[in-house]
Amino acid sequence: MYNPTRRNRNIGTKNQGHGQNNKLTISSPYGDLKSFYEKLTDYRKEVRLINNHEFVFIVESTRKNSMHSCSINDIQKIIENIPANDYGELKYIILRQPKRKEEILSPVWGRLIYSYNFENEYFPAIILDAIDLKKHLSWPKKQTTEDQQEFERLKTDGHTFTETKRNFIAEFQPQNIRNTQLYRTLPHEFGHYVHYLEVVERPGYKDNEKDMDGDACDERMDLYFRIPKNEKEKFAHTYSEKFKNKLIDENKIPFDPLD
Repeated sequence: MYNPTRRNRNIGTKNQGHGQNNKLTISSPYGDLKSFYEKLTDYRKEVRLINNHEFVFIVESTRKNSMHSCSINDIQKIIENIPANDYGELKYIILRQPKRKEEILSPVWGRLIYSYNFENEYFPAIILDAIDLKKHLSWPKKQTTEDQQEFERLKTDGHTFTETKRNFIAEFQPQNIRNTQLYRTLPHEFGHYVHYLEVVERPGYKDNEKDMDGDACDERMDLYFRIPKNEKEKFAHTYSEKFKNKLIDENKIPFDPLD
């Protein structure tokens, strides 16, 4: 699995923001190797066995006006339909409350972490961020091809945009947020992980036995992290769209919240 000692290769580089003339930054105390998304407070955890694979759900308490759009039961129902072979070593499903500064500088629906430090254990994790309902979803008028495609996906999820002078604005509605995070973001992050498995992990198995050649694994890992971002996104979108369309055809989604 991903080597924890190599997990912070971007520290001190432009990729992490080093050297940028920007006072509004996400702080990281000196000597603390934990990333901001690993610093959880006031959380509960629950272990679920899904298709004979153990997942640990970690739910962080939300601020006033913020919400987790999906319940553990909602997420379990989706994961049950993902092929167990695509689980790999993924263990943590985290419903996280981002800090206010993080919502400004690093807003996301969710993210995949290849090596997540939780209670001194390292496993891959999928994080779904809580959404502040008092904020709004802003989308630029000047769009790349990828921006246009995502804009259409958001409208398909139910987000209704109003045009302003500079951008498009949509109010956050719980049902639309749930559509985005549960039916698209969750399988999208699984798609990223499957891409990683195909490039790094699966080639290391021969006759159902793992090749112990660490150098070869490191080479494949370096190869994976050199793949351009747009190629990774294309793979994850394709995985997510095929999965979503399959569940729609089987009348498995959408479904009412399972609280």
